[in-house]
Amino acid sequence: MSIRVTRLAAALALLGALSPLRAASRDLNPAPARTEGRGPFTKLVIRGVTLINGTGSPPMGPVDIVIEGNRIADIKIAGTPGLPLKANREPHDATEELDATGMYVLPGFVDMHVHGGDSEKAPNLEYAYKLWLAHGVTTVRGVPLASASVSASEKDRSARNEIAAPRIWNYQTLGSGWGRVDTPEKARAWVRWAAQHNIDGIKFFNTGDETPEIDAAAIDEAKKAGLGTVAHLSQTGVAQLNAVQAGRLGLGTVTHFYGHFESMLKDGRVQSFPSNYNYLNEYDRFGQVAAIVDQSVEPESPEWWDYLEEQKKNGVTFDPTFTIYLASRDLMRARNADWHREYTLPTLWNYYQASRDNHGSYFYDWTTADEVRWRRFYSKFEELIDDYQKIGGRVTTGSDSGFIYQLYGFGYIQELELMQEAGLTPLEVIQAATINGARTLNEPKGTTPQFGIVRPGMLADLVIVPENPLANFKVLYGTGRLRLNPTTGVQERAGGVRWTIKDGIIYDAPALLAEVRAMVARSKAENGVTVEP
Repeated sequence: MSIRVTRLAAALALLGALSPLRAASRDLNPAPARTEGRGPFTKLVIRGVTLINGTGSPPMGPVDIVIEGNRIADIKIAGTPGLPLKANREPHDATEELDATGMYVLPGFVDMHVHGGDSEKAPNLEYAYKLWLAHGVTTVRGVPLASASVSASEKDRSARNEIAAPRIWNYQTLGSGWGRVDTPEKARAWVRWAAQHNIDGIKFFNTGDETPEIDAAAIDEAKKAGLGTVAHLSQTGVAQLNAVQAGRLGLGTVTHFYGHFESMLKDGRVQSFPSNYNYLNEYDRFGQVAAIVDQSVEPESPEWWDYLEEQKKNGVTFDPTFTIYLASRDLMRARNADWHREYTLPTLWNYYQASRDNHGSYFYDWTTADEVRWRRFYSKFEELIDDYQKIGGRVTTGSDSGFIYQLYGFGYIQELELMQEAGLTPLEVIQAATINGARTLNEPKGTTPQFGIVRPGMLADLVIVPENPLANFKVLYGTGRLRLNPTTGVQERAGGVRWTIKDGIIYDAPALLAEVRAMVARSKAENGVTVEP
């Protein structure tokens, strides 16, 4: 998805008529100074947890985790499963202790595809930040988060922990903060400029002025400058540059599904659209996406494996963002998600509603046939992602929330569930959500990840959960999960992240969620509107 003003403005932006970033995010409000969170501490000890370290290793516990400042200093065995914890455990000189006995700890999550909102639907970055942190997301890749200048400033403020926010990696579209890029020479010049202006990578849309020659020049220059690259290979440009061709140019990440199946068409190089198809009609744009399921080669075919093996050889990361299109296969479920009533801003809820104008609000004539076709497409797309990780290709987790009934934080946890649906084991899902993202972000810079794994020496970015997420990812939702209490026989909500630790600072996840609920309640009162699924 792209940042939005209106559907027409976004489309014109993609066609090169204006900058989508300047048009859409100029009024985003930076986060206020941080008042939330405790720490970092000289020596923080987290007591009695079961560790899921992010490497793919099975859980281990009970352990005590020692944090000094913003780094993990040690992990100590705290006892034997099934027996009482060891008494009088070292260290004895902790300046702060967190009793998490019986809980589970994981690396902080990495959301590889985020936007911060816009001036109409969600103008305050604080709203998204707190929802991300409350769901254990300690690092985000903005593609883009906001304008070049706002993103750079927020990135630095987060790094200094002046705001309550995840770590921010600042990816921008070609020309953002600089001007129009319509030649390969200008592409190279912008990349060099971006590298000097706190930008970490490039987001390509593969359309408008972005010819394959321009993208090739930008990718080549990005490698020299240490910038990452990610592409949404849109329908209007994919006939000129599909995913396998972009991989040959050295593209780092393919996000969404665009470009994959166009690389494996049975007949020709262009998807067969109806004669009355119009890309600027949102229903056509999204309704016809799933039609490619019957026009591309079958799973397990030689062409299928040839594609995956070549993308692996070229080192391309797949970031599927399953969650953002979930409403396409079950609109009623997406509209009635548990979290909308208390956590979705009324302005954002209004934006979601069926509309010919709002980008991604294409449900004004959505049918059973549309949903069935999308379910079939999902099955094939999920098989592609699972097969890629099975042969050793890297997959990551991104949410693209703020569109199509998907809410910040909540949508990210839903992505973990969909990864499991695709065929990844829970431990593989955690790898995709942690160290895989960290490696993808660090590789262009030639740096070693400092987050994404729980081990001594790494940054203290952690998620602490009362229940085992490997048994049920639903326990990570801010709204928890419904279950029948075995003692009372009454249905109750259980779960939710208890604490998120970023840079050694302890954030109380329920308290962050309470702040978001208050924001939503105030907005309802001020605007005289309600969120009613």
